[in-house]
Amino acid sequence: MLLEADLPDDVDGLRALVLEQAHELDLLKVFRAENERLQAIIDALMRHRFGRKSEQLDQDQFELALEEVEAALSQAELARNKASKAPSERPRKNNRGALPAHLERIEQVVDVEDKTCPCCSGTLHQIGEDVAERLDVVPTTFRVLVTRRPRYGCRSCENAVVQAPAPARIVEGGIPTEALIAQVLVSKYADHLPLYRQAQIYARQGIQLDRSTLADWTGRAAWYLRPIRDHILERLRRSERLFADETTAPVLDPGRKRTKTGQIWAYACDDRPWGGADPPMVAYVYAADRKAERPEAHLQGFAGILDL
Repeated sequence: MLLEADLPDDVDGLRALVLEQAHELDLLKVFRAENERLQAIIDALMRHRFGRKSEQLDQDQFELALEEVEAALSQAELARNKASKAPSERPRKNNRGALPAHLERIEQVVDVEDKTCPCCSGTLHQIGEDVAERLDVVPTTFRVLVTRRPRYGCRSCENAVVQAPAPARIVEGGIPTEALIAQVLVSKYADHLPLYRQAQIYARQGIQLDRSTLADWTGRAAWYLRPIRDHILERLRRSERLFADETTAPVLDPGRKRTKTGQIWAYACDDRPWGGADPPMVAYVYAADRKAERPEAHLQGFAGILDL
């Protein structure tokens, strides 16, 4: 609270004080609104933790809410510190010493411009240095692989023309390399990034790829990968011990304009804890339902121990 003795006597000082107080009042309103929003998120989290089952959030929504709270707290704290010019009071989490050693290191030297001693004008010499590491990223970079296949002819007979055969492609006559198709598959199935969103991401870099084109690449890659899946299943059927599990998965049903429930069966074996030398393996098989004939067909010929 300002006392009468603290008020400036000149008009300019009073104007500056009024503007400062108005700015602090605006910040107070912003903080109050932010606090109300955070309180609403916290109430939702409390309902998730202690509320009735019908009021609880699913795990994905719970994680999103946590991210929202942490990001909002960081923003509010930074705004407060910038306004008051005070250091942060909340200890910040860091990953000191946790950066993997296999990552490429790009060094930059931030040096003084003048290496003359400010006291005696002598030459300064290095007595040590401070080293700090930060985690950097290079965004996805597209490049064009140009394949040249020279043709050779014979000047003597002028009949023979020799040329190396073109490398095989997953998409004959198409533009994607195997690395690009692998990136599309990992993004779709491991990172749960739909093809239409991938198309939007690529478009920001000037690469126009239709969703149906990405879907065609995905289908062709699945055809090439099927023998690997079948080989793994055959190896699993010959194992002595096998673990099986199934989980539900929502599947689009365009005919009914909604989703239906499918089943993903997982079959795995890993004998390493018991001294086994065989490598661990796992295979996933999709089924439209959970009828008993589904796993029976998947494990036809299996005579070992099955753990569900």
